[in-house]
Amino acid sequence: MDVLVMAGQLILSLSILVVLHEMGHFLPAKWFGTKVEKFYLFFDPWFEIFKFDYKGTEYGIGWLPLGGYVKIAGMMDESFDTEQLEQEPQEWEFRSKPAWQRLIIMIGGVTVNFILGFLIFSMIMWHWGEEYIPIESAKYGIVTDSLGQAMGLQDGDKVLAVGNKQLSKVSAGEVRLEIIINNAKTPEIERNGQKQLLTIPDSVAQTFSSSDNNEFFLYQPRMPFLVSGDFPDESPAKEVGIKENDRIISLNGQPTPYFHDFSQQINKESRKMLDDFNKTRKKGFMEWLKSKFGKAEKPNLQRVVNVGVARGTDTLNYDIKTTAAGYIGAAAVPLETDFNRYSFLESFPAGYKKSVDFLGNQIKAFGKMFSGEIKASDSLGSFFTIGKQFGGTWIWQRFWELTAALSLILAFINLLPIPMLDGGHVMFLLYEIIAGRKPNEKFQEYASYVGFVLLIGLMIFAVGLDIWRNFIK
Repeated sequence: MDVLVMAGQLILSLSILVVLHEMGHFLPAKWFGTKVEKFYLFFDPWFEIFKFDYKGTEYGIGWLPLGGYVKIAGMMDESFDTEQLEQEPQEWEFRSKPAWQRLIIMIGGVTVNFILGFLIFSMIMWHWGEEYIPIESAKYGIVTDSLGQAMGLQDGDKVLAVGNKQLSKVSAGEVRLEIIINNAKTPEIERNGQKQLLTIPDSVAQTFSSSDNNEFFLYQPRMPFLVSGDFPDESPAKEVGIKENDRIISLNGQPTPYFHDFSQQINKESRKMLDDFNKTRKKGFMEWLKSKFGKAEKPNLQRVVNVGVARGTDTLNYDIKTTAAGYIGAAAVPLETDFNRYSFLESFPAGYKKSVDFLGNQIKAFGKMFSGEIKASDSLGSFFTIGKQFGGTWIWQRFWELTAALSLILAFINLLPIPMLDGGHVMFLLYEIIAGRKPNEKFQEYASYVGFVLLIGLMIFAVGLDIWRNFIK
């Protein structure tokens, strides 16, 4: 079900982006009297799911969900219809139109994607605003993982700045971004009431962009396990008498002063049970396939644990039979958050800033990848990688945030001066406008073949990386 939810979100997001991108080509082509032969969501090699004709254009949905296209008469595109280009130009063809009209047609798609990304970010600001944990609210400091410890952080620290950027909220993602994009290597922290600068070793900083470290969170706010009243439907903790605002302080006699201590301890016991299960489980190719793709047998992690609870001045102990997944069914009261709220009009400059910041970081990352500072194999990903970002639960705010980001990325990539991308066509058109003559048609045709091979090769490489990361490695 999680996979289906991820796939559903990815297909919906890409469908929105592709249709609107191609509409950006379609509309100016129609305005300038250019014949549009096809308008397709998804590709249709050999056959299509359905199609219909309307005013000389064939509209349809293909079966291969890797994008979409508009086929404009008299233009070299993904169809490689060179036979049409060998005929005498007709007035309704793309190649017969003035260069400035062809330029507007070609930049229409990326223009729509830039505007769409900006508008979606703006509407997110208006509808949801920005929720964050102020540094002042994280009065217990942070809890770190091994990568955070490698950069010099300790549990209980407060991260105040990184490089030249002062932090107003608890955001490990912001810190990570500054390290990767802006080479920040001197986080400022507060430790035991004293401010000090750390220096991140070069060997550690270089690992931040590695796909192997994507699962590391660096740090999170530390908080006590003060029980929230939001109990799940299956809650062994509630059944035995644990109440809202109880503070859980131990597990099986081991002190757990903070929520992460309890979480790590109970997960440690679950992992031991899981390891014992795997040792006795039959190994083989079919079992491996089931664990990766099918319904592999899930171990029962249910057991009885002893939980220590502080309630007022009393200390209580409860024996709790966990769920089959190994949980006691209680959540911690989250730290106090702040909101940046925006009116409808205020949302537009906020969305613009978010779009510009995001694009700027993407361009810097691309430059670092091109220069070799960031490995392409650590940054590239296919639909597997993108789909995982949506998650197995449909959360509309996250869906629209990712759709806005993908729209801006699609616009940026399409502007690259690579034949077969919009940027490649724009490059030839700019040459024509400046030089006053068209580039050689055969040269454009061969360049398109090269660009197509490069793009297909890049796609195969990205898919191969994802297969390696998710199913083999």
